[in-house]
Amino acid sequence: MRSMRDYGCFVFCLLAALLAGFLSFLFVLVWVLHWREGLGWDGASAEFNWHPLLIVTGFVVLQGSAIVVYRLPWTWRCSKFLMKCIHAGLHLTVLILAIVSLVAVFDFHNTQNIPNMYSMHSWTGLTAVVLYGVQVLIGLLVYLFPFAPVTLRATLLPFHVFSGLLIFGAGIATALMGITEKLIFALSRSYNQSYSQSPPEALFVNFLGAFILIFGAFVFWMVTQPQWKRPQEQVPKTLPPNGGRASGAEERGEMSADPENSEIEYNREAARKRYVILDEAGQRSTM
Repeated sequence: MRSMRDYGCFVFCLLAALLAGFLSFLFVLVWVLHWREGLGWDGASAEFNWHPLLIVTGFVVLQGSAIVVYRLPWTWRCSKFLMKCIHAGLHLTVLILAIVSLVAVFDFHNTQNIPNMYSMHSWTGLTAVVLYGVQVLIGLLVYLFPFAPVTLRATLLPFHVFSGLLIFGAGIATALMGITEKLIFALSRSYNQSYSQSPPEALFVNFLGAFILIFGAFVFWMVTQPQWKRPQEQVPKTLPPNGGRASGAEERGEMSADPENSEIEYNREAARKRYVILDEAGQRSTM
């Protein structure tokens, strides 16, 4: 049983992450609407502004939310398939937003005759989005749709979890590099100011970066604490029609009269329990 102290600590971390995520979205929205040229789709700066807005909203905030959705205690009684659909739906939304943000920035660069893919930000950003697309595809084929064998799920699970956290961390690092790069260029071109002078816009965007980092830290903390994992599903016990004692390999105190049939039944029960454990482990993974 989880203690009330553990539950309270989790709720605190969750609320802190939600607050930091909301402030990240709010700050990036105010940044592009108040200090930059707003939003548009005409090849000008307003089109580029979709890029930071969608990346922070999708690749940072929504992706972090998708990662922790299995850790929410009030969802543990929900069906596995429902939680898998929510998990996958959030990740698909993130992927769509990331693709739209890339289209916006490439279209802006091509319209303004600005070179593409020359900075570390662009290298890590495109790599993260491509890897994320592969991660989502594998997650759908292996963990959502009931076609992959249990052994394949178990084999891929450690890589699935590690790559999910790695891509999330890479997304945060890339976002921090991107907003810093954009801020340096924007200040010098719009106001003929330098970042080192700490104008109001620079301070505002620095707070945006801090909120992104805080959000990521709380997400990493929540998903790396073993005591906050979704509990394994209990193997159901079945009662015979006459109301006798419960069946199940763990409930049987006596062997069947036929040793061969007893061995077959025991192996089936063990395989079923093993599938439940592996499938439950797949739920706690990240896409």
